[in-house]
Amino acid sequence: MSVIVPPGNAGAAPATRPERVGVLLINLGTPDACDAGSVRVYLKEFLSDPRVIEDQGLLWKVILNGIILRVRPARKALDYKKIWNFEKDESPLKTITRSQAEKLATGIADRQHVVVDWAMRYGNPSIRSRIEALAAQGCSRLLVVPLYPQYSAATSATVCDEVFRVLADMRAQPALRVSPPYYDEPDYIEALAVSIETHLAALPFQPELIVASFHGMPQKYVDAGDPYREQCVATTEALRRRLGLDASKLLLTFQSRFGNDEWLQPYTDKTIEELAKKGVKRLAVVTPGFAADCLETLEEIAQENAEIFRHNGGEQFSAIPCLNDSDGGMDVIRKLVLRELQGWI
Repeated sequence: MSVIVPPGNAGAAPATRPERVGVLLINLGTPDACDAGSVRVYLKEFLSDPRVIEDQGLLWKVILNGIILRVRPARKALDYKKIWNFEKDESPLKTITRSQAEKLATGIADRQHVVVDWAMRYGNPSIRSRIEALAAQGCSRLLVVPLYPQYSAATSATVCDEVFRVLADMRAQPALRVSPPYYDEPDYIEALAVSIETHLAALPFQPELIVASFHGMPQKYVDAGDPYREQCVATTEALRRRLGLDASKLLLTFQSRFGNDEWLQPYTDKTIEELAKKGVKRLAVVTPGFAADCLETLEEIAQENAEIFRHNGGEQFSAIPCLNDSDGGMDVIRKLVLRELQGWI
């Protein structure tokens, strides 16, 4: 077949379709609805992941299917209803992650041939569906962005596991990059600090101290080599330096423990209870390990732990929002993505 070359371009190569680069933002996940059935489906996928629960033996399968998935979904569905975005009929995590992707696309619109999408590790939209969608749009290169500032095998690594599983089924695989954790990036620390300062300035009270609460993890995972705790410590120490606070005014704690194993300490709920019993009346909590507000921040911290504080003598409590799709939060994501795309765009 001959190629017709326009006049004045004799000898020029035929025009080809430019390569597209896909950017996929990925967060943890959410049930599709705030009912027990949907929560059960979500929890089964989540708790069947050997990165999350490493011992997937017979005993765990009995406990999961015989107890947890019979009892926990109805309770957690009630918690989801407390925070559900009924206007869009979805969880806030899904609403915020979609907005982050849309704002990122707008923020890098001057970079031609970049396609931005988003997915959830558990639930929908699935990683598989979005990678396939990006491939269908001609993306021959893919940047995966796990939205976890601190790395852990139970979050960042399981995202990679699923991405690799999807690619294993593809004949024409895209070239792949995965963005690293950004737990001590100056832009991230600055955005956190500014968000804290802005929030506190608008409060009708001055907190006596701030608790920085990160998602928990079994201690044995860290003992086996997971770097998560040390990265949480690094984030907190950098934040203390930026805010000019010592360890007595910005505490590091871990929330959301599950099961009977020892988890990373100190525990958020126990710390908040003890602070109230010791006479602390005014408290603020920030959650630097979450890129977007979700059940663990909007219900567990802002409602459950606020009640623990007041029940034990505390008076004024404020949960500081995550960076979400704020200007500061989007600046962190945009700069991270543009750095990791160097050489591709």
